[in-house]
Amino acid sequence: MTKKMLDDFTVVDFTHVLAGPHCTKMLAEHGAEVIKIEPTGGEMIRVFPTLKEGRSAHFVQHNIGKKTVAIDITTPEGQKICHELVKQADVVVENFAPGVMKKHNLDWDTLRQLKPDLVMCSISCFGQTGPLSHLPGFDYIGQAYAGIIDLNGERGRPPVFGEYAFGDLSTSTHAYAAILTALIHRMNGGGGQYLDICLMEVLFSYHEMNVQLFDTTDGEFVCERSGPSHPLFAPIGIYTCKGRYIFIIGLGHSWDSLMKVIGREDMLSDPRLADVSGRGKHTDEINAAIEAWLDTIEDVETAVAILQEKRIPAAPILTIPQVMELEHTKERGMVRTVSDPVFGTVKIPRTPMRFSQFPDSPDLQAGMLGQYNHEVLRERLGYDEQQINELENTGVIGSKNI
Repeated sequence: MTKKMLDDFTVVDFTHVLAGPHCTKMLAEHGAEVIKIEPTGGEMIRVFPTLKEGRSAHFVQHNIGKKTVAIDITTPEGQKICHELVKQADVVVENFAPGVMKKHNLDWDTLRQLKPDLVMCSISCFGQTGPLSHLPGFDYIGQAYAGIIDLNGERGRPPVFGEYAFGDLSTSTHAYAAILTALIHRMNGGGGQYLDICLMEVLFSYHEMNVQLFDTTDGEFVCERSGPSHPLFAPIGIYTCKGRYIFIIGLGHSWDSLMKVIGREDMLSDPRLADVSGRGKHTDEINAAIEAWLDTIEDVETAVAILQEKRIPAAPILTIPQVMELEHTKERGMVRTVSDPVFGTVKIPRTPMRFSQFPDSPDLQAGMLGQYNHEVLRERLGYDEQQINELENTGVIGSKNI
């Protein structure tokens, strides 16, 4: 079997829902042995749709490649098992609310005494410190506090949110990068350390210009919802074409090309539109010219082809089914199929990191609840069957075919 990049690393995974599990899924995909510890009744997303025979496809997507163990960490026996596993681990990842791990004797101060060179990563909405840290947090809550949701929607109308896990998956990727950075530091003799990864901070970092614009204009510029058009630059935005939508960007040399394509060379000599700042002040006029041209075009595909032929950035606004059927998506394998004992197969997005020495996605499955209880306790900790059976009988460990 080909050695994977993270083959020599062991991760004890206390995560649930999404930001944490997606991080540890990426670690598992690249070779780490991830031991996922769940409550004996299963973690929250084991009941998220789609469900088949009690099995969640949502859980499958974000937990492939992990050895699932179900332990009651509220019990001394359960905590003892966790401590023994941590002694053998390189990394611990958790995304409980701050204080939960300490309540169960699994916090950083406790675990680093057991494993001094441990890398421990806590993922939370607001971080481990600060006035908001005690609050429960989800992706949308972090987006709200980070000024993200405020920018989505039409000018003068209520903000909107998208049905995608922008904050959770971004934070999981930052956590993944932080863990690998800390492991490199440890390999260079730096020892273990604690990582505090905060969803709100990750999202706030995505304001590529809004923060500095507010600061450097002494508060005069505050980015606001602008609907289908960019609030500063034109033309950048969403346009309609025969009942569908297209995104067009006409900056730099594309401005000249776009005006020639739509037959509005007169705008190129208009002194009001001579630079980016001027064009940003006349967005409505520019957009009207583009829309008038699109009205003459047969369909979105034709419009995109014309624009792309002139190297003008343009794209149709696609639905999820359309993305999955796109030839580019298929050729790059952006949709991968994983096998599952209940669903048979499940289509999920491919992890976007690509490595020349490891071009193929590993064939991994998501475990049933407590599927690896016996294997982990027996092979890693040396428990015999009598000890394992006693733990099952007393409810310290559990399993279920979901």
